[in-house]
Amino acid sequence: MTILDIVSAHQDTIAVFKSFDEQAGECICCTSLFITLGDVATKYNIDLPMFLSRIDKAIR
Repeated sequence: MTILDIVSAHQDTIAVFKSFDEQAGECICCTSLFITLGDVATKYNIDLPMFLSRIDKAIR
């Protein structure tokens, strides 16, 4: 799924992505909407299991 797919279906996840903006050095939602979650984690050196966990919590 792309970031756009996720935030479109689950608006509460926007806060999760924003919480990683400082680590990324840019707004993830602004620059990476069409990139898959795994590719975003790789691009910004984000721990994927932790990233997925935080997104999952926001969805629930």
